[in-house]
Amino acid sequence: MKYVLRICVVLMAIALAWKLLEPEIVNIMFQDDLRDLSAQLGSRIGLSQASTEEELRNIVLRKAEQRQIHLDLSQLTVRSSGPAETRVVYIAADYTVPVNLVVFTFNWHFNAASGPKL
Repeated sequence: MKYVLRICVVLMAIALAWKLLEPEIVNIMFQDDLRDLSAQLGSRIGLSQASTEEELRNIVLRKAEQRQIHLDLSQLTVRSSGPAETRVVYIAADYTVPVNLVVFTFNWHFNAASGPKL
Protein backbone atom coordinates (compact mmCIF):
# COMPACT_ATOMS: atom_id res chain seq x y z
CA MET A 1 0.00 0.00 0.00
CA LYS A 2 2.88 2.38 0.76
CA TYR A 3 4.29 1.83 -2.73
CA VAL A 4 1.00 2.70 -4.40
CA LEU A 5 0.78 5.90 -2.35
CA ARG A 6 4.36 6.85 -3.24
CA ILE A 7 3.72 6.19 -6.93
CA CYS A 8 0.60 8.37 -6.78
CA VAL A 9 2.51 11.19 -5.10
CA VAL A 10 5.30 11.00 -7.70
CA LEU A 11 2.80 11.00 -10.57
CA MET A 12 0.98 14.00 -9.09
CA ALA A 13 4.28 15.86 -8.71
CA ILE A 14 5.16 15.13 -12.36
CA ALA A 15 1.73 16.33 -13.52
CA LEU A 16 2.07 19.51 -11.45
CA ALA A 17 5.57 20.16 -12.79
CA TRP A 18 4.31 19.75 -16.37
CA LYS A 19 1.44 22.18 -15.76
CA LEU A 20 3.98 24.74 -14.55
CA LEU A 21 6.65 24.09 -17.20
CA GLU A 22 4.42 23.91 -20.28
CA PRO A 23 3.61 27.67 -20.49
CA GLU A 24 7.30 28.54 -20.06
CA ILE A 25 8.35 26.11 -22.81
CA VAL A 26 5.66 27.46 -25.17
CA ASN A 27 6.83 31.03 -24.43
CA ILE A 28 10.43 30.11 -25.28
CA MET A 29 9.35 28.54 -28.57
CA PHE A 30 7.14 31.56 -29.39
CA GLN A 31 9.99 33.95 -28.61
CA ASP A 32 12.19 31.94 -30.99
CA ASP A 33 9.50 32.37 -33.67
CA LEU A 34 9.55 36.14 -33.08
CA ARG A 35 13.33 36.26 -33.45
CA ASP A 36 13.13 34.31 -36.71
CA LEU A 37 10.46 36.65 -38.07
CA SER A 38 12.35 39.79 -37.08
CA ALA A 39 15.54 38.57 -38.77
CA GLN A 40 13.87 38.82 -42.22
CA LEU A 41 16.58 36.57 -43.66
CA GLY A 42 14.85 36.05 -47.01
CA SER A 43 14.80 39.77 -47.74
CA ARG A 44 18.42 40.22 -46.68
CA ILE A 45 19.72 37.71 -49.22
CA GLY A 46 17.31 38.71 -51.98
CA LEU A 47 14.94 35.72 -51.93
CA SER A 48 11.85 37.67 -50.95
CA GLN A 49 10.64 41.18 -50.34
CA ALA A 50 10.68 42.56 -46.83
CA SER A 51 7.39 42.07 -45.03
CA THR A 52 5.41 45.13 -44.04
CA GLU A 53 4.51 45.71 -40.40
CA GLU A 54 0.90 44.68 -41.13
CA GLU A 55 2.05 41.41 -42.73
CA LEU A 56 4.31 40.73 -39.75
CA ARG A 57 1.40 41.33 -37.34
CA ASN A 58 -0.72 38.80 -39.21
CA ILE A 59 2.11 36.25 -39.26
CA VAL A 60 2.70 36.69 -35.52
CA LEU A 61 -1.01 36.23 -34.80
CA ARG A 62 -0.98 32.98 -36.80
CA LYS A 63 2.17 31.76 -35.02
CA ALA A 64 0.58 32.54 -31.66
CA GLU A 65 -2.56 30.67 -32.65
CA GLN A 66 -0.45 27.65 -33.64
CA ARG A 67 1.13 27.72 -30.18
CA GLN A 68 -2.33 28.12 -28.60
CA ILE A 69 -1.54 31.61 -27.34
CA HIS A 70 -4.50 33.96 -27.52
CA LEU A 71 -3.38 37.39 -28.75
CA ASP A 72 -5.14 40.42 -30.11
CA LEU A 73 -3.61 43.43 -31.85
CA SER A 74 -3.47 45.50 -28.66
CA GLN A 75 -1.05 42.97 -27.14
CA LEU A 76 1.30 43.08 -30.13
CA THR A 77 4.05 45.57 -30.98
CA VAL A 78 5.79 45.63 -34.36
CA ARG A 79 8.35 48.35 -35.19
CA SER A 80 10.84 48.66 -38.00
CA SER A 81 13.51 51.13 -38.97
CA GLY A 82 16.08 51.56 -41.67
CA PRO A 83 16.19 50.87 -45.42
CA ALA A 84 14.84 47.58 -46.82
CA GLU A 85 18.29 45.99 -47.23
CA THR A 86 19.38 46.58 -43.63
CA ARG A 87 16.00 46.98 -41.96
CA VAL A 88 15.81 46.26 -38.24
CA VAL A 89 12.53 44.79 -36.98
CA TYR A 90 11.36 44.60 -33.37
CA ILE A 91 8.40 42.37 -32.46
CA ALA A 92 6.94 41.96 -28.97
CA ALA A 93 3.88 40.25 -27.55
CA ASP A 94 2.55 40.90 -24.06
CA TYR A 95 0.13 38.20 -22.89
CA THR A 96 -1.07 36.14 -19.95
CA VAL A 97 -1.74 32.42 -19.81
CA PRO A 98 -4.13 30.87 -17.29
CA VAL A 99 -2.48 28.00 -15.42
CA ASN A 100 -5.06 25.62 -14.02
CA LEU A 101 -3.81 23.58 -11.09
CA VAL A 102 -6.14 21.18 -9.36
CA VAL A 103 -6.58 23.38 -6.31
CA PHE A 104 -6.47 26.86 -7.89
CA THR A 105 -5.92 28.80 -11.11
CA PHE A 106 -3.61 31.75 -11.67
CA ASN A 107 -2.58 33.91 -14.63
CA TRP A 108 1.05 33.81 -15.71
CA HIS A 109 2.26 36.95 -17.50
CA PHE A 110 4.73 36.72 -20.42
CA ASN A 111 6.43 39.36 -22.53
CA ALA A 112 8.00 37.65 -25.54
CA ALA A 113 10.21 39.90 -27.68
CA SER A 114 12.47 39.48 -30.67
CA GLY A 115 15.35 41.41 -29.12
CA PRO A 116 16.21 44.82 -27.68
CA LYS A 117 13.67 47.62 -28.22
CA LEU A 118 14.11 50.04 -31.11
